[in-house]
Amino acid sequence: MIENLRDFAEAMDRIASLNWVTTHRSGPTGIGKTLEDLLGIEENNIIAPDFGIYELKAARTTDTSMLTLFTKNPLPRGANSKLLKKYGYVSENYEHDGKVLHTTLSANRPTPISTTGRTLIIECNEKRINIVGNDNTVEAYWDREILRKVFEKKYLHSLIYVEANARGQGRSEEFLFNIAYELSGFNYDSMIELLERGVVKIDIRIGQYPDGSTHDHGTGFRIQPQYFEELFLVRNEVWRRKEI
Repeated sequence: MIENLRDFAEAMDRIASLNWVTTHRSGPTGIGKTLEDLLGIEENNIIAPDFGIYELKAARTTDTSMLTLFTKNPLPRGANSKLLKKYGYVSENYEHDGKVLHTTLSANRPTPISTTGRTLIIECNEKRINIVGNDNTVEAYWDREILRKVFEKKYLHSLIYVEANARGQGRSEEFLFNIAYELSGFNYDSMIELLERGVVKIDIRIGQYPDGSTHDHGTGFRIQPQYFEELFLVRNEVWRRKEI
């Protein structure tokens, strides 16, 4: 069981000895799932460290897929169901005729919602982060100070950020883990600045069950890997693949 950085480094040496490892899940989240499995960490979405006092994130060195910083549904209660009702659309990717709302929102430009003719955009003010429709209606929001507490609790201690080379696609994708950093001093104000610039984006993934009830996959604050380190004040290398 991994409890500290020494345990982690020893485990990463064992993983490195495997050289290229095949993904345990196809798609963008495959690298994180694979690393967690190899380290013996159970996948979870709770607000708690992955091991010891550390949160774990992994990314491909040339990754353009976004990392999820945190999942937090907006207010007021039931906001996502109302968003689905007003902005949802029928998708041929679903076996039934229920509506879906799959979209990535940013603060630097309105996002068209499929073929509905509607748009949504993120707007930030001193108290709230709002989801605003093209009729200037605030459809949902996050209280900034509550969100600050949630983020700072999530990244209260340190985060281990692992980079790997990748080759292949889908279920045949392979990873070669190269380096890991300890990131600390999460900077919430920097996160808000990146959100306002459109670097941090908000993913909405809502669907419907056949009975019409809402199927919510969670609303995620996401960022591209190349900007990830801007969210932290301190970076220290804690492991590097040894040359063989």
